[in-house]
Amino acid sequence: MQTIDEMIAAGKGRSANTGAFSTGVVGGGAGTVLTIGEPELAIGVPAGIFIRPFYVASQVQGGAIATDADENEVLIAVDSLGYWNGNGTFTAVDPSNLRTDLDKGSACRVGAAVTGVLTTTPGFAVIAAAAPVLDLELGRKVMQVDVATNVNNTDIGLNYVYQPKHPIFIVGPSTLLVYFGGTVATVGGFIQAQWVEGSVDELPPIGLPA
Repeated sequence: MQTIDEMIAAGKGRSANTGAFSTGVVGGGAGTVLTIGEPELAIGVPAGIFIRPFYVASQVQGGAIATDADENEVLIAVDSLGYWNGNGTFTAVDPSNLRTDLDKGSACRVGAAVTGVLTTTPGFAVIAAAAPVLDLELGRKVMQVDVATNVNNTDIGLNYVYQPKHPIFIVGPSTLLVYFGGTVATVGGFIQAQWVEGSVDELPPIGLPA
């Protein structure tokens, strides 16, 4: 099958962002701790499609830290069996093509800044939609600040980059979700996600070399 570079050259590369210019989105449920149904970026991969996320970055502008227990966090995870079909309250995202002479668009459902709880639906059986099951974590970073004797120290920010040597194959029906937030309200944050996508017909047979 094609390499990631070849897929990008063939017009199969995609890019989606959360946050605009210098204004980030508020992370976490109610702007604070991570809430499983309120990711800051969701990519629903339908049946018959696969994606390979090769770059995901997040920059979190932390709020005022008051105690040693306060933290900020970034989590990138996959619901490997459940597909997000676009329910909940969110900002729709039309991904850019990584070959810039081609139009925007994706075979996947992409949304940012989810505030109304989303659900995913397993595709292998008749099972009702429910909260995402994060059975595959791709990356996580947690930052805590020791306030020592000072009062109202401010976390200067949390940056995390997921850039694997061997990007996984997320085969639909499934969903890639990116979260950020903290135990105090974040000022805002940003996400940049890039992936390639294609039909499962392009995948080599299971158990056989490509």
